[in-house]
Amino acid sequence: MNTKGSMKMMTLDELKDKHIGRIGSSERDDYEFELKVEVLGAMIKSVRIERNLTQEQLGELIGVNKSQISKLERNTKNVTIETVLKVFRALKTNIKFSIEKMDENYGLA
Repeated sequence: MNTKGSMKMMTLDELKDKHIGRIGSSERDDYEFELKVEVLGAMIKSVRIERNLTQEQLGELIGVNKSQISKLERNTKNVTIETVLKVFRALKTNIKFSIEKMDENYGLA
């Protein structure tokens, strides 16, 4: 942590560590997940608007009602990956998922 005069300067990561929890803690993992879900919802809304579609029209394209599109854009967590993929296909947009393997040992019971 740097100091400048009497004001303490911290990086964003240092602030997150202090106020949310260190990387790997359940609090930090929950925060990072929420952030990713929020970004996904914002991306869907942005592309939908760019394509000049209403929530109702997008819902019709993928076979769900307007309220599900609204929930998805507002970052409701209980949506399936299948629905997310349908949304991006209907928006004629590619999406890439990244899976990160953590270095943990798994045993079979």
